[in-house]
Amino acid sequence: MRSAKDFFAPLAVGAPPPPREIPWRPSRMIHFFDPSNEKMAAKLPQIIPRVDVLLGNLEDGVRADNKIVARENLIKIVDGADFGETQFWIRLNSLDSPWGLDDLLTLVPAIGENLDVVMVPKVQGAEDIHYVDRLLAQLEAKAGLSRPVLVHAILETARGVANVEEICAASPRMQGLSLGPADLAADRRMKTTRVGGGHPGYLVRQDPRPDDPAAVRATFQQDPWHYTLARMVDACAANGIMPYYGPFGDIADVLACEDQFRNAFLLGCVGAWSLHPVQIDIAKKVFSPEPADVEWAKRVVAAMGDGTGAVMVDGTMQDDASVKQCRVILTLATRLAARDAQLAAAYGLPAPEAR
Repeated sequence: MRSAKDFFAPLAVGAPPPPREIPWRPSRMIHFFDPSNEKMAAKLPQIIPRVDVLLGNLEDGVRADNKIVARENLIKIVDGADFGETQFWIRLNSLDSPWGLDDLLTLVPAIGENLDVVMVPKVQGAEDIHYVDRLLAQLEAKAGLSRPVLVHAILETARGVANVEEICAASPRMQGLSLGPADLAADRRMKTTRVGGGHPGYLVRQDPRPDDPAAVRATFQQDPWHYTLARMVDACAANGIMPYYGPFGDIADVLACEDQFRNAFLLGCVGAWSLHPVQIDIAKKVFSPEPADVEWAKRVVAAMGDGTGAVMVDGTMQDDASVKQCRVILTLATRLAARDAQLAAAYGLPAPEAR
């Protein structure tokens, strides 16, 4: 049995100690780009200041004959980039692929000081995280890195969903989880060819009217990802890490994208993937609290005083549970305002330069 005291010990001599808690940084959108696509790479200086997280994608979406070129280009891109406050992540090829091991062996020594998070696809269980955890420690020690690289897992297999709690608890490096709906749909044998979002056939129908059984009955589309997303959020919250919605594949349908992202935000997700620049502002809008909600939260917290008892605010009862909910909104708003002057003004909070 492994001692709890050893959980936060480095897994290799000379590696930096793993974090005791995951530091909060804005990550409302994880923006994907293909390093093998020169046109896409040329636009990065304009993209980087707009996003919370920039992710170099090496897995799905990169052709097999471009995998090595993508990896090599990624090193050149990072060497010449000014990330400022933007986080830089990579998505590895899957651990059972011909490229996954070399992705780590090549990139951690080359760009490890600039690398915040490694995203691992198709994680099946804690054993996958343990493998990456030990390997990262060895590579960090060899490269003399001063801080640990964190790990983010994609939940995109049925076994991964079944093991989601143990995946979240597998390592102190765990930064978060993303829902991968397309691969998960295939693994579950779901009958949908969409990449994220709902399906018009997944619905409930209004009961027939007793007085007119032949009358038209309304239908209501349902969310096929609700169970998985809610379970993922619970597992992440229980382990102090961050949950994210993954991709929304219909780039042109910005309205449905916003709806899907908002569902995830309301359930507890902190961000989502953006696959195209048009989705960046959608994610920024959705995963930032509405000013009206921030104002309401301020009023409730002020009215509750020490947070005990109960008060009436605009005819509604507020108690200690209400204050906890409102503090979630206020904490997020305050953290975002500390980095964004426009949000600070909208929320009536101190601007970054005033702090």
